[in-house]
Amino acid sequence: MTGRPAHLALADGTVFAGRAFGADAAVVGEVVFTTGMTGYQEVLTDPSYCGQIVTMTAPQIGNTGINLDDPESVTGNPHIAGFVIRDRSLAVSNFRSTETLDQYLGKNGIAAITDIDTRRLTRHLRDHGSQNGAIGSEPPHVLVERARSAPSMEGLDLVERVTPAAAYDFTEQRGEWSAPFGDSHKTPDRPLSVVALDFGAKRNILRCLVDVGCNLTVVPARTSASDILARNPDGIFLSNGPGDPAAVTYAIDTIRELLGKKPIFGICLGHQLLALALGAKTFKLKFGHRGLNQPVQDLATGRVEITTQNHGFAVDVPSIAGIATSTHLHLNDGTSEGLAAPDARAFSVQYHPEAAAGPHDALYLFDRFVRSMQA
Repeated sequence: MTGRPAHLALADGTVFAGRAFGADAAVVGEVVFTTGMTGYQEVLTDPSYCGQIVTMTAPQIGNTGINLDDPESVTGNPHIAGFVIRDRSLAVSNFRSTETLDQYLGKNGIAAITDIDTRRLTRHLRDHGSQNGAIGSEPPHVLVERARSAPSMEGLDLVERVTPAAAYDFTEQRGEWSAPFGDSHKTPDRPLSVVALDFGAKRNILRCLVDVGCNLTVVPARTSASDILARNPDGIFLSNGPGDPAAVTYAIDTIRELLGKKPIFGICLGHQLLALALGAKTFKLKFGHRGLNQPVQDLATGRVEITTQNHGFAVDVPSIAGIATSTHLHLNDGTSEGLAAPDARAFSVQYHPEAAAGPHDALYLFDRFVRSMQA
């Protein structure tokens, strides 16, 4: 029941008191934080958050309700394990809203907790790292043990939970909310056939591909290289997704078979899987990059882009040397944000250029993919 006392307990024994809302359920997952001031509906529905209890650092959440236009999963369903906020807005004011945040979480079985000291929680995760946690109304020591017994995110393949069961065509465009791709954007003379490997694809990434002139076929993560090549696409897209990239061995093997056969563009998990297929390494970040204000430098131009990001693993920059070119770096910690492998006709970025929600600085990358296919 909404408003009952509840706790968030971390695996290291730290406990936060609050009040429950959303679904009446006990949940466990990796506790992470995201710094976006807006876009909570996109956070709830981003498949990359599968298996995670997400903390919003913005203080008040829910004031614009939930609408039918902004889900980032293709199905429209949420994928997070749980939701943590400081203050649940009781007033909803937006002309597109169809229900409240509480109603949406309740009907989708997502447990949430409010009245949490999210500043303290965020500082704790920053200092001690993201870790498993549990939300519930049971005694705190029970929740701590539940968090400690949950599997680690390292070594966990979560792609299986979010990839589609069968291939499908995607034709939806961004419509009235679209932003320009850049001054150099030109619609291709003919539609370009693209096969997208769906490891947990965000809806607006797929929309952007359609908007730049791609006929898009989305396929499950376990689709073989031979099946992909049998479709004779002009290019192959590797989507974002959740979990440890090193655990998705079947996708790494498939990508390795595809290298050099067709132009390849990867985003987020797709960037990590491409790097692993090329022979680079990945590792788990202490608390990850999640938010709409992550600074990235394009090493070729020196240009700084403000980007949307959501990832807890990163590509090891030294391991890229000799097998690909490092093209982008995160300005906060120097981690990998992009690579290019011209001989393999492949490039990728760690961040989310589709900007849902977020800035539009990196939309040019979709044009770059089109030009690579036209070449």
